[in-house]
Amino acid sequence: RRQRSCPKPEVERAPILCNITGVMASERVHILLCTRDGARWLPSQLESLRRQTHPDWMLWVSDDNSTDGTETILQDFAARNPGRVAAILKGPDHGPAANFLSLLCHPDLPEGHVALCDQDDVWLPHKLEQALMRLAPFAGRPCGWSGRFRVTDAALRPLHVPPPWPKRPSLGNAVVQNIMSGHTLTLNPAALALIRRAGPVGVPHHDWWIYLVLMACEAEAIIDPEIVLQYRQHARNAVGSHAHTRAHASRFLALVNGELHGWIMTNLDALAQADLPLSGQARHLLDTREQAQRFALQHLLRRCGLHRQHWLETAALTLVMPQLRA
Repeated sequence: RRQRSCPKPEVERAPILCNITGVMASERVHILLCTRDGARWLPSQLESLRRQTHPDWMLWVSDDNSTDGTETILQDFAARNPGRVAAILKGPDHGPAANFLSLLCHPDLPEGHVALCDQDDVWLPHKLEQALMRLAPFAGRPCGWSGRFRVTDAALRPLHVPPPWPKRPSLGNAVVQNIMSGHTLTLNPAALALIRRAGPVGVPHHDWWIYLVLMACEAEAIIDPEIVLQYRQHARNAVGSHAHTRAHASRFLALVNGELHGWIMTNLDALAQADLPLSGQARHLLDTREQAQRFALQHLLRRCGLHRQHWLETAALTLVMPQLRA
């Protein structure tokens, strides 16, 4: 049931001109933007939202105690675009994951489609339209969509496009790796309901948590090869491009020093405590996790088919994790 898309040429395309479902144009999308001292980048991102070909969207902002004029930029955008900004809220000030999850679970946020938005990206005009088109066949079933991006430098000069993930989404992958880039994520109403049901849990990365919840509840995950945004790299990125050499080194260091092990166990603890309609496979994994806590994460890798997207990283995980106690 989960979708696996074949790679497409790395080209941008014209906006969608028709819609086979007859409902796409009427779907409101709530864009969830989390900010912190983003004044340098924010104007170009806000302008890219304004240029979306899908016209029905509302912006919800959660700001984590910015001190650089970010709030003024947001207020000016709201004044110049009446009816576009639903709320500018004060964030929990505990990092990006807490900020996004608090906004996703905010009691005033209506049901519907939600698109997560980073302050320093630039969306291509068809991003929302593409997401809704791909999500439309799964109406009524939880489904998350993640698009592809072009990595740029701070001045938006193109650098590269990361290669597509070689393996399709799965629970075995979601336990040890995230492949749904949070800055591209769009959730349909049923998927949003799952995340809200779990609540604003304390996890290291909100997008990894969303991917894990979707897979643990047998939801759908679309990894779209369509390029839908420009991913700006600069000195203050919270998380850099996964294709960057420095990012590879960072992930290896996280593996060796036990940080990845801690992230995995934190995610699994949160999953075990959440009130979610877990699949039988997920429940078995959580039962096995109790043994992993007494021994090592290798027990989970062996018993539950856990794997990363590239076999060398899975092999490294297998070799290193036995030395790391829970």
